[in-house]
Amino acid sequence: MQNKTFKKQLTAAAMAASLLLPTLAQAQTQEDIHEDASGFRMAGDLLVARPLGAVITVAGTAAWIVSLPFTLLGGNAHEAAETLMIGPAEATFVRCLGCRRSGRSNSDAEYAAARKAEREAREAEEAAIEATEGR
Repeated sequence: MQNKTFKKQLTAAAMAASLLLPTLAQAQTQEDIHEDASGFRMAGDLLVARPLGAVITVAGTAAWIVSLPFTLLGGNAHEAAETLMIGPAEATFVRCLGCRRSGRSNSDAEYAAARKAEREAREAEEAAIEATEGR
């Protein structure tokens, strides 16, 4: 009798945990996209994951075209396109090299802005030195 109670409690705990997992996954995807990828991960991504992603994107596009009459009648063509084409395309093409999560990282823009600010500060300093020497 206690065995049945324990099984029910264990089942209830497992069901509660399975309900929490999507919430935890959602919280992780809303974090910053930027990841520090190692050279090994970048090479693996470039040589294995990206070509595989391109093949999956093409196959998904073909599957979407084949399923289009049915999804149009069912009213979920956009959902099918999102799952079969857009998702794999984003994972393949809109992701930093070596990163696991899709999305754009602003690290290049931040780096360029920092370099520009350094250059402008250096030029302003040189102009100030020239102005004081010219007096």
